[in-house]
Amino acid sequence: MIKRICQLFFAISIFFAIGFLVVISLGGNWTYPALLPATVSLDNWRVMLISDSSLWKAFLQSMLISLTVAAVTTTAAFVTSKHIAHSKYRSQLLLLSYIPYVLSPVIIAATLHFFFIYSQLSGTIVGVMLAQFFIAYPFGVIILNNFWNPRMRSIEELALTLGSSSWSTWYKVLLPISKNALLLCFFQTFLVSWFEFGLTNLIGVGSVQTLTVRVFSFINEANIFYAAIASCLLILPPMLLIWLNKRYIFNTQTLI
Repeated sequence: MIKRICQLFFAISIFFAIGFLVVISLGGNWTYPALLPATVSLDNWRVMLISDSSLWKAFLQSMLISLTVAAVTTTAAFVTSKHIAHSKYRSQLLLLSYIPYVLSPVIIAATLHFFFIYSQLSGTIVGVMLAQFFIAYPFGVIILNNFWNPRMRSIEELALTLGSSSWSTWYKVLLPISKNALLLCFFQTFLVSWFEFGLTNLIGVGSVQTLTVRVFSFINEANIFYAAIASCLLILPPMLLIWLNKRYIFNTQTLI
């Protein structure tokens, strides 16, 4: 009985917010102290998805930024984490990877904003991508660092001993083995970029309208129904990534 209650409580705690978000996105005439909107229809969705092209633009722009940041970060972190893992200064270098999260993304953005303005990258998609890279890159290094364990080093040395070149070892040995680790890093850095608001809003100076920025814009306008629609679109990619994680990572072999 207790087990079922715990499972039910866990399920409700997860799905209540999502379900309520969907209800709000379909609602209309919601006034205090009513618990639910007075009307439910697809009118809000019809107006937003057909009439308001800026929301689709924000969605596609967010996808472009997050996919690019995740791909570049995963590639750079894969190479960097290998050299850090094999360095005698591994502990010190890993400690540096946590500094961006101690400072917080907004403080980093405020610190670097002058340089983005000077280089004319402020208010551009490239500038936002570069700014997010400062946050996602060390996170990718942290994720992939444990992948380079003694077993992986032994496999690499064995391939080199058998006559494999450095390039062939990377391409034919290390990359296939690291597929799950790379997918995990890609998914996690994608989410870091996808949900980033403070840094994106500051460097983008309102010109780069990502989906997260649009959600907060609707909230500031007290437009709860449109904010709920934008939020529903915001959670779709993470839900898809959760499914992909379960299907292609957790149900396959371990990362090492």
